[in-house]
Amino acid sequence: MPATTGDDDFRSGYLDYAALTRRLEGWAAAYPELVALSSIGTTPEGREIWVLTVGPEPQRSRPAVWVDGNMHGAELAGSSVALAVAEAALALHLGLGVLPGGPTDAFPEHLPEHLRAFLRDVPFYICPRLSPDGAEPVLRRGGFVRSAPRPSQGAPDLPRWRHQDLDGDGRCRYLRLPDPAGDFVASPQHPGLMLPRRVEDPPPYWRLYPEGVIDGWDGETIPEPQWLEGTPDFNRNFPWDWHAEPGQVGAGPYPGSEPETRAVIEFAVAHPQLYAWLNLHTFGGVFIRPLIDAPDARMDPGDLAVYRQLAAWGRACVGYPTVSGFEEFTYAPETPLHGDLTEFAYHQRGCVAQVCELWDLFERLGQPRPRRFVEHYTTFDRAAMERLADWDATHNARRLFRPWQALAHPQLGALEAGGLDPVIGLWNPPPEALPALCAGIADYWLRVASLVPRLAIAEMRCEPLGGDYRELRVTVENRGYLPTHGVNAARERPWNVGVEAWLETEGCRLCEPGRARQHLGHLEGWGRGLDEAAHMPWYQRSRGSGHRARARWLIRGEGRVTLHVGGPRLGCLTQTLHTGAGSPGS
Repeated sequence: MPATTGDDDFRSGYLDYAALTRRLEGWAAAYPELVALSSIGTTPEGREIWVLTVGPEPQRSRPAVWVDGNMHGAELAGSSVALAVAEAALALHLGLGVLPGGPTDAFPEHLPEHLRAFLRDVPFYICPRLSPDGAEPVLRRGGFVRSAPRPSQGAPDLPRWRHQDLDGDGRCRYLRLPDPAGDFVASPQHPGLMLPRRVEDPPPYWRLYPEGVIDGWDGETIPEPQWLEGTPDFNRNFPWDWHAEPGQVGAGPYPGSEPETRAVIEFAVAHPQLYAWLNLHTFGGVFIRPLIDAPDARMDPGDLAVYRQLAAWGRACVGYPTVSGFEEFTYAPETPLHGDLTEFAYHQRGCVAQVCELWDLFERLGQPRPRRFVEHYTTFDRAAMERLADWDATHNARRLFRPWQALAHPQLGALEAGGLDPVIGLWNPPPEALPALCAGIADYWLRVASLVPRLAIAEMRCEPLGGDYRELRVTVENRGYLPTHGVNAARERPWNVGVEAWLETEGCRLCEPGRARQHLGHLEGWGRGLDEAAHMPWYQRSRGSGHRARARWLIRGEGRVTLHVGGPRLGCLTQTLHTGAGSPGS
């Protein structure tokens, strides 16, 4: 069983819903001043979609980051890694080497203190399991679940395979049927490993099907198993560039049609302060960045430079390369995917957004890098399959392959059950590999979180002008890496309004009350990404003063003025000043 039943140690196994909930509730109970737990929605099977907020004053809006995992039911490692990020964020505040649940290396003591201090004011929103209905059957009995084990709305009622443990071993593996026209042969070296048939292979030949039964069977025709089987794909159900079925398989009837995706969309819209978004999947060992729908030549150069910085950190912290979704991760060249979460987060919500396909199995098996990274999944030849079986025996406690056993199938008669259970070792890393993976991604995401904007009131001064008049001068700065609008791709979104400053008076009054609120626009950040010409030693240069904005108000009389500076994405800073004699400024 992959689940750590009765335990909530996410580094030693994969947690079922009950254990995951205990882990989250444990943190919230132990550290109520730093951790808040909430549900953003309930699944059709009645499970909560949990979001953990790590950081003091969770209701105070300021630039924040998001992590989600286990969007696809079989991709369990995303939950463990998301929990590791949450634990590292908590350790920033506690400065501990031990957290509830036992010893941990989560404390990021290698980060310099000024960076840790900065990160303590960055809220981390963690959704460790976006599809609890999908993960639960995978943990319980295995078998493939793309997102959730339910039919798409309006999907045709056709015969399809349904996973079922027929031989009583607790796992859904495969069925093999002898057939002279079969397209698989058995490996002579590795019991349970089936190989694609070649013309020179001698019989016997086999056909492979998932262990289970055929719903809607006509008594004769065996349906071909489909990876979606008429179920929704959450990562095709988001509103950016959504395409309807059949143009985009798994899209659902409309964007946000699924309760899980709709909950994420509504959370993102209600929290414009998100600036970075990590969407955790398995497997491959690669970061995938925008664009998904166009080549890099059509990407904003400034955004591309920021992603080059992320790529450098990804390689240093995790050892994974970073690729363009369009150029290296479309299943068919120049055929983009539609309704993708990271495209929604990047284009519509202004986030530095990316996917991480956890678990570098190809690297561990010594597979050469193909021209396009996605070709790893279709060029896994027989020699690679044999190496996989060798690796399983040596490094994975033989979790993948089991010898075949005779079985009387209730519909198809005499056949054999056994073979591959890909949950641990193929779709997800073995638990023994989780600690290093959790540490690497947590380290990486803390660095990405350090890029968020940081608003500051640099100066607030009241200068006498003569008589009863004074001028209040305010200087506001962005001292963070990213500009206040986030990525350039979303700068012009109507909700992405920038910085405003507004004034309240007590005992004095504004000479122009209509200018009490002033729009200052967006402020640049200090960062430029990597490989920027302005950083090169042959002509180094900084930008101008676009990171700074000024506001002025004419005030009459003595009293107190309260300045508010902020915006929907930035939160609000407040500072008070007395305008009387002897109080020229702050």
